[in-house]
Amino acid sequence: MTNFPIIDPEAIDHLRSLNPGDNDEFLREIIGIFLEDTPLRIAELDTSLAALDKERFTRAAHSIKGSSANLGALALRSVAEKLEHHSNKEGLTDVSGMIADINTQFALARNELNRITGAI
Repeated sequence: MTNFPIIDPEAIDHLRSLNPGDNDEFLREIIGIFLEDTPLRIAELDTSLAALDKERFTRAAHSIKGSSANLGALALRSVAEKLEHHSNKEGLTDVSGMIADINTQFALARNELNRITGAI
């Protein structure tokens, strides 16, 4: 699928460095927002696909790509980027496999982020 790490430890370290000495409260907040918002964006992929709304679909893929990149969820970012490019160039044909990949990579990222926050 991808050759990227599920979560880039350097991205986590960078987020920690933005608010040092806060016992990782900022990191937990950012992770919490990501874990709450990403399922909404994935649901938006499904609903915009059903409505054949290419622009909304592409925006949802773009949003997933950006938030994943910010958090270091590189495998998820990669799949979202491919989905965004595909929808821009090819429209909404043959995207269901990529949406399944998004779901898989998000589940892996969620598990890893939960592990990280549990270790904090």
